[in-house]
Amino acid sequence: MIETKAYAAQDGNTPLAPWTFNRREVGPHDVRFDILFCGVCHSDLHAIRNDWFDGIFPMVPGHEIVGRVVEVGEHVKKFKVGDLAGTGCFVDSDQTCDNCKNDLEQYCPHRVFTYNNLGFDGLPTYGGYSNTIVVREEFVLHISEKLNLAAVAPLLCAGITTYSPLKHWKVGKGHKLAVIGLGGLGHMAVKFGVAFGAEVTVLSTSPNKEADARRLGAHYFLVTSDPKQVEEAKLSFDFTIDTIAAEHNYNMYMSMLKTDGVHICVGLPDKPATLSIFSLTGGRKSLVGSGMGGIKETQEMLDYCAEHDIVADIEMIDMKDIEIAYERMQKGDVRYRFVIDMETL
Repeated sequence: MIETKAYAAQDGNTPLAPWTFNRREVGPHDVRFDILFCGVCHSDLHAIRNDWFDGIFPMVPGHEIVGRVVEVGEHVKKFKVGDLAGTGCFVDSDQTCDNCKNDLEQYCPHRVFTYNNLGFDGLPTYGGYSNTIVVREEFVLHISEKLNLAAVAPLLCAGITTYSPLKHWKVGKGHKLAVIGLGGLGHMAVKFGVAFGAEVTVLSTSPNKEADARRLGAHYFLVTSDPKQVEEAKLSFDFTIDTIAAEHNYNMYMSMLKTDGVHICVGLPDKPATLSIFSLTGGRKSLVGSGMGGIKETQEMLDYCAEHDIVADIEMIDMKDIEIAYERMQKGDVRYRFVIDMETL
């Protein structure tokens, strides 16, 4: 077994603290890489706090993981010692269902999440707030040496979660895209929307984010707490991508869509949405959801980012400051993703 240092939550009510556990030895199809950086996702906090479902404790969060390969199994073909590597939101799937056969492992009914889940061996999975990780080769991603490695880490969740639906619905040149919320997900949606050629408007309750929105490439900015601006924006957009992870007014945003417009949900509020069906029928509008992306698409996204010099805007933190980061994240006080420097572990 491989002794691993980590920060873990021992239950849903206590702060994260140092913890040591054992990872499995490297098998013939496994890749082990030492973790250099790990992004901090809002879902980490939801998981620790049991917001969505009962957690598996002790819990080591983290699913935006990048580092350098230190060991490979004898049958591994795609990686060698010294390569940069990454792992995102899941580390296994059944590989046999229709979703897996269509490179949609994220929707496999038996997918294994990177943490707070049980693997096929029946043991808990532990995430990236740790110094090393062992993952099956099929679920390890190549990372370009061209990019700032720390700023690549959030691409493995925030990046692919916004890239995937924009690609699926073929958002691009000639489309008007509204990005709802300018946080970890939202700022990546702006970058990808602009890169794909869409006209991008950021919708935010915070007027002070306009300068950042335009710096990120947004063409327009709308303050949703201003009724006049909301009224003027009705029937304006082909697509809205909703990154908000708290309760909000879906009907208001649906009113901004054109006929046949699509509202794409990627944020994950912990309470059910309230929506009037009239918001859909009055324009043949669609309310859809999207979660992460498959391994093939995630690699495609990473390669696209390397080619177009796209990374997340980050703030680096020490491991010991994770609880402070959580507090700030809940207040929206981060531009736009915390990343842990794992050397500080």
